[in-house]
Amino acid sequence: MPVATSRRSLLRGAAASLLAAPMFGLASRQAHAFARMEPIASPYGPIAPVLDQATGLPLLQLPAGFTYQSFSWTGDLMADGRPTPRWHDGMAVVRSRLMNGAEELTLIRNHEADLDSEIGTIAAPAIYDGLADATYDDDGDIYTGPVAGGNTKLVFTNGVFSMAEPALGGTFWNCAGGPTPWGTWLTCEEGSPDLTSQGGKPHGYVFEVSPETMETTGTPIVAMGRMDHEAVAIDPITSAIYLTEDDRNQSGLYKFVPNDTSKRLGSLEQGGRLFMAKVAGMDKADLLTPQIGDSYKLEWVEIAEPDLDRQPFTEAPHDADNLASGPFVQGRDLGGFRMSRGEGCWYSARERLVYIVDTASGLNEEGAIGRGEGSVWTLDPATDTYTCIFQSEAQVAGDNFDNVTVSPRGGVLLCEDGDMAVDAFGAGSRLMGLTPAGETYIFAKSNVTLTAAEIQTAGKSSALIGEGDYRDSEFAGATFDPSGKWLFVNIQSPGITVAITGPWERGLL
Repeated sequence: MPVATSRRSLLRGAAASLLAAPMFGLASRQAHAFARMEPIASPYGPIAPVLDQATGLPLLQLPAGFTYQSFSWTGDLMADGRPTPRWHDGMAVVRSRLMNGAEELTLIRNHEADLDSEIGTIAAPAIYDGLADATYDDDGDIYTGPVAGGNTKLVFTNGVFSMAEPALGGTFWNCAGGPTPWGTWLTCEEGSPDLTSQGGKPHGYVFEVSPETMETTGTPIVAMGRMDHEAVAIDPITSAIYLTEDDRNQSGLYKFVPNDTSKRLGSLEQGGRLFMAKVAGMDKADLLTPQIGDSYKLEWVEIAEPDLDRQPFTEAPHDADNLASGPFVQGRDLGGFRMSRGEGCWYSARERLVYIVDTASGLNEEGAIGRGEGSVWTLDPATDTYTCIFQSEAQVAGDNFDNVTVSPRGGVLLCEDGDMAVDAFGAGSRLMGLTPAGETYIFAKSNVTLTAAEIQTAGKSSALIGEGDYRDSEFAGATFDPSGKWLFVNIQSPGITVAITGPWERGLL
């Protein structure tokens, strides 16, 4: 049975059996709960260090037969002669075409920077907040410098990286986002400070970025809400856009319905209606400690003021500052559910399912809610059914997944953002596959440790990249090209993008 069909059947079956019984009954939860304590053996086989074809350094552990090349490290000069920004994060292939007989792939990549006095604002054609020097107080920590988040564009030609250039500048903590069906990228600001008192602008928005960089406007899509955005996924059938929010134990799941459904660059800037998810028949549900098989019918409550500033929020457990986003507080008052920290979000056209990651659901060793190892859910837009397909009960099984992607073959791949899980292959963040049965397996592992001599020999910027052990840095922005030949992914720090290829047919990816 094809991967997509078997997974969809599994999820439909789990949802049907749960919805037929008392939806929130303890017996129902226990009957469908599975403890995921460790990964299964990978269909691709064991992993081992593999040398980067570009630098000769053993940056990754991969299965036999897989190769990779790195490109666009932090500090590498872009086409405009300026250094590549830091903190590589969300990313997607937004265009695949033939150009003068060459196969050309275009990627848009996020940079999760806030203020940076060393590199500064990305000198892109479009700049949202050009404030030259800002001060930002993040829970008592003071940051200074230009507003330094944004996007870069990468071009991959005939299997080799060929160009990098700036695409959007003056944004704040561009964490994740998502591709559009019309070939652009939606970049999301995870931080939402208001810098107007310093001569800047408010932040916490979604922006559209074109592969033709001169077409990018830098205009925020205000109707999508002002919050600590994470990722977006678009259902091309209905044009509905699903959005996640990363604010511990005060995160909603949102749906944006655009006024203009022409599916073209700039259409989303024409506004729309923002909704927050609510569990049908239950006000203010807490989905902070899920179990595999939990399934809920959703309805949607409308957010009247998407641009409302942060508001008091005192439901325990809550964030230390007792403030949550304006959209979340409005939706919660109308009965909306909350998750711990909504992060990855990806639409699978093959299954017509949206995959959603809650990176910190569950309990930690001290029993703190919303500080666990995380879960993966699916949302069926056709039925508004929301189902938990994975909950990690041990770090080795899955360590705070963040970004998620689905290959053209229907395989699910997850990026870890944890504390450097230690498994049979040593320490390091991982790329992990997820089977239709809700089991994880290790596909790749970070092996980035750099000496000063290696940084110099590789031709990288010693001023912006220090020697040290980077194996605990997160993987981010995993994305396949349409043919499924290439997997692109970022290692956030020191800031490296890699292209991986190999015998994908041996497994689910």
